Amino acid sequence: MDLAIRIGIVLAEIAAVLGVVLTHVAYLTYMERKILSDMQDRLGPMEVGPHGLLQPLADGLKLFFKEDIIPTGANKIIFSAAPILVLIPALIGFAVVPFGRDSLVIGEFEITPYITDINVGILYILAFSSLGAYGVLLGGWASNSKYSLLGGLRSAAQVISYELPLGLSLVGPILLSGSLSMVTMTEAQGGGFWHWYVITQPIAFVIYMICAIAETNRLPFDLPEAESELVAGFFTEYSGMRFSFFFLAEYANMILVSCIAVVAFLGGWQAPFSFMEFVPPIVWFLAKVYFLLFFYIWLRATVPRLRFDQLMAFGWKVMLPLSLVNVLLTSIVKYFLNQM
Repeated sequence: MDLAIRIGIVLAEIAAVLGVVLTHVAYLTYMERKILSDMQDRLGPMEVGPHGLLQPLADGLKLFFKEDIIPTGANKIIFSAAPILVLIPALIGFAVVPFGRDSLVIGEFEITPYITDINVGILYILAFSSLGAYGVLLGGWASNSKYSLLGGLRSAAQVISYELPLGLSLVGPILLSGSLSMVTMTEAQGGGFWHWYVITQPIAFVIYMICAIAETNRLPFDLPEAESELVAGFFTEYSGMRFSFFFLAEYANMILVSCIAVVAFLGGWQAPFSFMEFVPPIVWFLAKVYFLLFFYIWLRATVPRLRFDQLMAFGWKVMLPLSLVNVLLTSIVKYFLNQM
């Protein structure tokens, strides 16, 4: 009976996290359209519900009932599986994200503000998030369209180029906290904002944010789906729910990389000052995530798209050497501090 209850608690936590994440994904599209419209001096969604608040639900219903078209020359199995292969890795990364500090104890059972805490949490997320690139590449190839194929190839090259410096940028926080666990990394930054790793690792934070934008194919690095060149890139031939899966994956990845940045550099659920700890930890966590998501949208409204050769050169000639130098300097400083 105890085992059944524990399994039920875990399943309930998974359902709760997925429900919250998917709701945030839906309303992140609304938030983006509203912020962009304000920056461009227009109204944005206003018709469905008060101030357009029901627009994400209307968009979801529209995509659900749209005809699902598969091109004649497409590889039907891979074409159908690719969107799922992109979406699943984006969602399962949230299994190790700690949203708060305090656990809820009911009798002999403990309900934690995260699904699980494993000692290789950062590595787990990086490993699974890399699989999403296969879905993009396979979807582009299976569509039997030159635009889709070029978009898929661009995405694969972009992921390879920026995943290396992104992973290396996280080595600094790992060295300082002495753990790959996201809970341990957050707890190591307690005691005030001056203990947050963004203070001791500012270069790594900047590298991480730039590479995260490139990894999620967002402006100014959205070359795999550049509308002015490739129609819609790797999902040109997709429609209906399969089309929406790619969008869900993109916005879920935006939230996931923002959560990692908050945990690794911005203290996770920690308050910036001790006298502000009366605010629930999950509120601090969400506030930091929202700030980074606003930064994503702000960039889209401000910065023009790069050329592909500029994107690749920037990744290999600037981001990678800079991240290696940061790891070297952090290792040297950490070694001498341990010797003192």
